[in-house]
Amino acid sequence: MRAALWLIALFAAAVAAALFAGNNQSTMTWFWPPYRVDMSLNLAIVLIALAFAVLYAALRALGALLQMPHQARRWRAQQQERGMNQNLLEALSHLQAGRFLRARKAALAALSTEQSLSASRSSPPYGARLRATAHLIAADASHALQDTALRDRHWQQALQALPQAGSTQDAEIREGAQMRSARWALDDRDAPEALRRLAELPQGAARRTIALRIRLKASRLAGDTRNALDTARLLAKHRAFSPAASASVVRSLLLASIRDARDTSSLQQFWLSLDEEERAMPEVAIPATERLIELGGEAPQARSWLLPVWENLTAHPGPRTDNYLPKLVQVMATCLGRLDGAWLARMEGAANTHPHEPRLQFLAGMACVQRELWGKAQQLLARCAPQLQEPLLRSMAWQRLALMAEHRGDSQAAAQAWKQAARATVVLADNPARQD
Repeated sequence: MRAALWLIALFAAAVAAALFAGNNQSTMTWFWPPYRVDMSLNLAIVLIALAFAVLYAALRALGALLQMPHQARRWRAQQQERGMNQNLLEALSHLQAGRFLRARKAALAALSTEQSLSASRSSPPYGARLRATAHLIAADASHALQDTALRDRHWQQALQALPQAGSTQDAEIREGAQMRSARWALDDRDAPEALRRLAELPQGAARRTIALRIRLKASRLAGDTRNALDTARLLAKHRAFSPAASASVVRSLLLASIRDARDTSSLQQFWLSLDEEERAMPEVAIPATERLIELGGEAPQARSWLLPVWENLTAHPGPRTDNYLPKLVQVMATCLGRLDGAWLARMEGAANTHPHEPRLQFLAGMACVQRELWGKAQQLLARCAPQLQEPLLRSMAWQRLALMAEHRGDSQAAAQAWKQAARATVVLADNPARQD
């Protein structure tokens, strides 16, 4: 459509020119004393147009001639800029391929070209960012070559190349340089330095996944379990790990925090910092209760920590119950002091609900001993003692039966019970791992 309109306009212009020039009888006289030149108006118009075209062409040619030195300088600058970019790409490719000497050499070549462009005032607008990137590549290669002094010098030059109040890209390169320095400090096993450099990051950059990963490793290396645990929870929230890996990392840090507790107050403070889901995890609650008992904690408090785990394992039997019930029963047996009626009812109810589970029968029997219900305790312990698979629990059951037999004056039953307890103790001594 546009071509058709142009064609119509061309025909219209041709018709107008023919109508104007075909019947134009006008003349033009040029006076140049002592001369006089007469010509037609059509010829004068043509000569004026030709003169304008010649003058325009001459001016364009003169302008092009005067621009030739500038064009030559620009061409040389473009060639240098292309070479600089090529050197930077080569440095990146060599760094990724593990050819660190070549990577550093290519980065230094890019820096040399950029310096020559800056000296000739032909540096590209992204020259500062390119210079900082080249310094970071050289620093990375130097770190891989164990040249710490050169690495730190290139890192400082990279930060100096970018202004503090620069653009968004400048800020991102600075943040990347700080994260790289934290990674280098972590590789050098200098956890305090890595944490210090991470602390210098802006708040938004410090919460990025890569920064959190570095902080987690540095905190674990420094032995700061609380900080590592908080970081691991943030990483799990950001889905930086798979669900199984996140649960494993958090669980290991929770267990480390439990082991690090030196008194009951610190352990209680740690327990209060956990959420409900973590408190209900048997792999956390059972070791925490065991540690509380070791530190001299109160038995009622220990049982309150185990209550969610007890309700979950007894209400939903399965593979998880088989894995954690022996340890739960063992820990519960150590914190039966000042047992109240509610807990006795829970234990008896669990034993009645699961009559074929000897561990629950054992725990209910030990609870009856604490409440001085000797007849029921005798019945439950005598029923479960031969069926217990754990040597420690079996030894405890037979020892309690022996003591009750001695209390009744039945020496024969007491001797038989002590004999069975000794056998379980021997098995436990031969296989210490079977106590769990």
